[in-house]
Amino acid sequence: MGNTVAREDFEWVYTDQPHADRRKEILAKHPEIKALMKPDRHLIWIVVLIVLAQLIAFYLVKDLDWKWVIFWAYVFGSCISHSMTLAIHEISHNSAFGNCKAMWNRWFGIFANLPLGLPYSISFKRYHMDHHRYLGGDGIDVDIPTDFEGWFFCTRSRKFIWIVLQPLFYAIRPLCINPKPISRLEIINLLAQLSFDVLIYYFWGIKSLCYMLAGSVLGLGLHPISGHFIAEHYMFLKGHETYSYYGPLNLLTFNVGYHNEHHDFPNIPGKSLPLVKQIAAEYYDNLPQYNSWIKVLYDFVMDDTISPYSRMKRHLKGDVKQE
Repeated sequence: MGNTVAREDFEWVYTDQPHADRRKEILAKHPEIKALMKPDRHLIWIVVLIVLAQLIAFYLVKDLDWKWVIFWAYVFGSCISHSMTLAIHEISHNSAFGNCKAMWNRWFGIFANLPLGLPYSISFKRYHMDHHRYLGGDGIDVDIPTDFEGWFFCTRSRKFIWIVLQPLFYAIRPLCINPKPISRLEIINLLAQLSFDVLIYYFWGIKSLCYMLAGSVLGLGLHPISGHFIAEHYMFLKGHETYSYYGPLNLLTFNVGYHNEHHDFPNIPGKSLPLVKQIAAEYYDNLPQYNSWIKVLYDFVMDDTISPYSRMKRHLKGDVKQE
């Protein structure tokens, strides 16, 4: 067992998140960035191709031995599934069809959700918008771990288990921190997903179904791409709330690693975030950044000063308008 970390609570701050002010400064200095605020039509075709790739994979694994089903679920399916969750992240920002066709994005998100096996898209959209508006907001931002997570997962071995169980905590955390009434679209998302899962089982059997579900769970747990969960907002350096990653896995994740840029300009598709960094380099080059998500995971486990408590948290003021 590792040593217990020193931190015993979140880092409570009494200032607003930095992204809105930086966005105003950058737009005043670089108004040409506004030209990047438009849908990414290529996203539509990429998502369709990913769905087709998974359908082919479902067919190919249906007669394999179980050991190979699990092997390919981790080696291939997990990457596809995690990539698709980040495509859904893009779609939640209306990056596929634009803000003027918001419902088209919701239906497309449900379609993109199908090869994950678990309903996700609509609920993610509702909570993710709160994450952007009220970053670190107490009782609102469900990206912040619960007090139990911070208290219990405080040694090296427990932090390792916490990383493995990330899908579980992301699923149950909203119910503990900020439960919301179930919406009509969430019911549709659920029914569409259950129907798809039944069809996969009916036509290709239990191995294809298990490949799909295992890929989603494994891909969101102990996996190199999952380093982004911790890299984005865990406070490895005191006073810094958001961090960008500029490594090669951005190619699989729709540039979600450009996270400072994304929070500054959430209405710019991931495809264009490298251009934001290039245009406003003086704002981003000197911010703390990563080049390896694997190293982020390693440092999170091995550094006894870092734990689920290593997040900035805010008491919100004024009216709170949630999705």
